[in-house]
Amino acid sequence: MEKNVLIIGGGIVGLCSAYFLHKEGHQVTILDKSDITSGASFVNAGYITPSHIIPLASPGMISKGIKWMFSPTSPFYMKPRWDMDFFRWSWYFHKSSTKEKVAHAIPLIKEINLMSRELFTAIKNTGDLGDFQLERKGLLMLYKTEEEGEHELAVAEKASFLGLEVSSLDKKALNRLQPNLNMDVKGAIHYECDGHTTPTEFMEKMLNYLKRSGVIIKTKEEVTDLLIDNNRISKVTTDKAEYSVDEIVLAAGSWSEKLSKKMNLKLPVQAGKGYSINVARPTGITIPAILMEAKVAVTPMKEYTRFAGTMEFSGINDIIKKQRVQAIAKAVTQFYPDIKINDGEIGLAKSGLRPVSPDGLPYIGKCSSLKNLTIATGHAMMGWSLGPVTGQLVSEIISDKKTSMDINGFSPNRQF
Repeated sequence: MEKNVLIIGGGIVGLCSAYFLHKEGHQVTILDKSDITSGASFVNAGYITPSHIIPLASPGMISKGIKWMFSPTSPFYMKPRWDMDFFRWSWYFHKSSTKEKVAHAIPLIKEINLMSRELFTAIKNTGDLGDFQLERKGLLMLYKTEEEGEHELAVAEKASFLGLEVSSLDKKALNRLQPNLNMDVKGAIHYECDGHTTPTEFMEKMLNYLKRSGVIIKTKEEVTDLLIDNNRISKVTTDKAEYSVDEIVLAAGSWSEKLSKKMNLKLPVQAGKGYSINVARPTGITIPAILMEAKVAVTPMKEYTRFAGTMEFSGINDIIKKQRVQAIAKAVTQFYPDIKINDGEIGLAKSGLRPVSPDGLPYIGKCSSLKNLTIATGHAMMGWSLGPVTGQLVSEIISDKKTSMDINGFSPNRQF
């Protein structure tokens, strides 16, 4: 049965939800408070990462966060602030950072990422978006110290046990893989299961396709109120209009917690800011990599190489802290001695806010208290990778179909 669906949020999750809902024959409207040209869906590393099987909430992260809290250049940063939502989220994060919970999350993360990887390919094969960069060269985890290499090797062994393609490379093997690139590292773990894209290209082409297909896209329009009647959202009011709909999808990223309060819900989400620098000149980098000690992501995109990093919890803001951007640039030269990011490139750095749940797993599913609300947010660093599969799952939920995988582990109603 055709339904009138309103999606709040125009990031990759919102657009992919619209894509699959439209394919199912529903009438779809997307609302976004921005003009859908910036933010996390545009500045991320573009990774499709089945290899990222360990959630952000893992043993040792809290102690690292406290240690790094006093460093203006640390890769993981929690700004001390008086905010009850942040305190609550931090407590839930602490409770989620156990070996048992990580072990439970690993197979869920692997399965949903593999599904999404195949959906990226399926979308490309339809020709709906035309041609766009979608490569499967894997992901190199480059390390400078034996300690970091051993740590990642333990993760690689878990990934291999789960059936993911992964190999360990010494410096000679790395040089054979990228013969014209000077790397100051001891070796790498190569997750051959991973892929990458150019986010700005994909987002633009997806937006154009949705517009051509009749999906209504409303930009620079902010939700101000929601009318709840008989356990349903009957009306959505924005600063420009009112909407009466059959179904609502909350895919507002880092703004989802604020909006959830208008629905009398508690949805713990914190904004994790990331930065990226584009270098539009030859770098010699042909395979995506993570510079492990620095926690910097490197991606050879369509017209530039992108260097991205940091997970900064400092509230919802778009402030670009130059020290953190400079730390990314410095790390690049430490790993690639021949690559120097100049002041002009640093000055054009951009930021985006990732929506982070306390346990590092996304919220995907029906709200238990509001019958016509589906929640799709909280993807942390996997938002780009999981965009298509989240969209398909949202479409299946709203179309009253059996979901392609068991999503109980992603329930927005779960307790922490």
